[in-house]
Amino acid sequence: MEKLKKELGLLSVFSIAAGAMISSGLFILPGLAYYKSGPAVILAYLLAGILVLPSMFSKSELATAMPKSGGTYFFIHRSMGSGFGTIAGISAWFSLAFKSAFALVGIGAFASIIYPDITIFQIKLVAVIFCVIFTITNITSTKHTGRLQATMVIALLFLLLYYIVKGIPHIDNRNFDVFMKGDIKSLFMTSGLIFISYGGLTKIASVAGEVKNPTRNIPLGMILAFTIVTIFYVIVVFVTVGILGDKLLLGSPKLYSLTPISDAALIFAGKPGMYILSFAALLAFFSTANAGIMASSRNPMAMSRDKLLPSFFGKVSKKHQTPTNSILFTSFFMILVIFLPLETLVKTASTMMLLLFIFVNISVIIMRESGIQNYRPRFKSPLYPYLQIIAILAYIFIIIEMGRLPLLITSIFILMGLSWYWFFGRISSNKESALLQLINKIKAKDLETTSLDIELKEIIRERDNLHIDRFDRLIEKAIILDIDKTLTKEEFFHIVADNVSKSINKSSEYYYNKILEREAESSTVLTESLAIPHIIIEGEKKFNILLARCKDGINFNNDAKKVTTVFVITGTRDERNYHLQALAAIAQIVQNSNFEKKWLKAKNIEALRDLVLLGDRRRK
Repeated sequence: MEKLKKELGLLSVFSIAAGAMISSGLFILPGLAYYKSGPAVILAYLLAGILVLPSMFSKSELATAMPKSGGTYFFIHRSMGSGFGTIAGISAWFSLAFKSAFALVGIGAFASIIYPDITIFQIKLVAVIFCVIFTITNITSTKHTGRLQATMVIALLFLLLYYIVKGIPHIDNRNFDVFMKGDIKSLFMTSGLIFISYGGLTKIASVAGEVKNPTRNIPLGMILAFTIVTIFYVIVVFVTVGILGDKLLLGSPKLYSLTPISDAALIFAGKPGMYILSFAALLAFFSTANAGIMASSRNPMAMSRDKLLPSFFGKVSKKHQTPTNSILFTSFFMILVIFLPLETLVKTASTMMLLLFIFVNISVIIMRESGIQNYRPRFKSPLYPYLQIIAILAYIFIIIEMGRLPLLITSIFILMGLSWYWFFGRISSNKESALLQLINKIKAKDLETTSLDIELKEIIRERDNLHIDRFDRLIEKAIILDIDKTLTKEEFFHIVADNVSKSINKSSEYYYNKILEREAESSTVLTESLAIPHIIIEGEKKFNILLARCKDGINFNNDAKKVTTVFVITGTRDERNYHLQALAAIAQIVQNSNFEKKWLKAKNIEALRDLVLLGDRRRK
């Protein structure tokens, strides 16, 4: 299977997340939002940002634990199973593709400011042309796509800064005299409408497999994007409302401006200002459409690799190392959508996005509570699980208020996804989920190693760039003892001798005497719970490591506490240099403050092995 290149740095991560946020939510929605709640729309934007925070934290945690392309789909599939994964993958692809298509139509709509006589067909034709341009860019290189995104977002932020600085002196305070035109419920409903604008923030998780240093760049990039864009949202809307006031309604309670930022710029900067901010709007739509194609195309690719979609979608171009088929199919679908009436479909896509956010927060809870040892996020969501539970309840409330038709269409789509899974995916895919492991955890104390444990181990190796060295190979084939009773050191050494002697072609008695002599010279107990007996044997090119856990403890001497963790190293004299390297590697692994706790809680022998294999240490 061809791998995707890791070409996206922090700036690209920030730009994809920020660019996906600054779009119709800022350049079109303020007029509609003002109609709903008046000047309190400023608070609605801030409240919407607060509502998206839990999902940002949850996705950051999942992305640093499982930085794989597919993002939301991959997280939900591995945590909740193939059925939910199918719904999540198709829903994520569907909602992102529709939002991106809507942005493309927005490009044509804003072109009407420059060319007032443009027809609806011409607007949609412009959208198709730009869809083709962004498709070619995405196919050619993820790196070039990231650079293009960064350029557009930086230019966009500078233009918005120009708007703020020039517009503040022209604010009319009288426009804030009646701040709240509705009630608290209308404020929350407006926030629900605006919330969709923030939905693009987490798109970056879909391309996590192409991010350099994902454990740092994904959470940091998302947090930076959220903070900066939220500040711009609130201040830009404040300036717009302060300048236009009820002019946002175009003199009728049923009509509202679809170009509010450009309208405000026309007042304080004339036509040049209007054109500049219209260009900013176009940049916003460009960045959203570009990021949307990149992110949404990774969902069918990831589903294909899990055999939930045909293999056609999972193929990666050998020349460009991008998922060409998936990008082409996504773009073709977006072109079809461009020529459809979008209002109800966009609302449906928004409802699906809220549903996905619910699944994401549930996924974090399942992954944490499943007891999977190899679930090792580098970023952990704060205030767990309260933040997730509050978010789930809030999103359910917003979905209910979205209206019956979007709920009905979403329900039909979910049934279609489940039908696809039942007749195709259920037969083809055999991936295990954390939910299954959580169920097993409830009914059985000792679990066998699952394929999810193994998959997460490989993800951690790829994420942390852990190259397999000689120490790893030794641990992978090492004998591991899990002893369930208290032993004396002599009893323990007899067991070790019986297990190691065959691999070094020595008698059990020879080995027992050697290790006993070594212990008599000086104790190999290094801490209250750790011992590393190590001996030199006769011969050449022999080296062996044995691991042992004894929860009830081994009595190495009367003065010390019972030892629960033992690494036994055996080697010939010509391996003395590596003998020291192995000792150093073990020392680095066990010095982690959580090692002993994880060692005692590991559910079986393979979990003990993974704890050592994935331990923090310097590698050659």
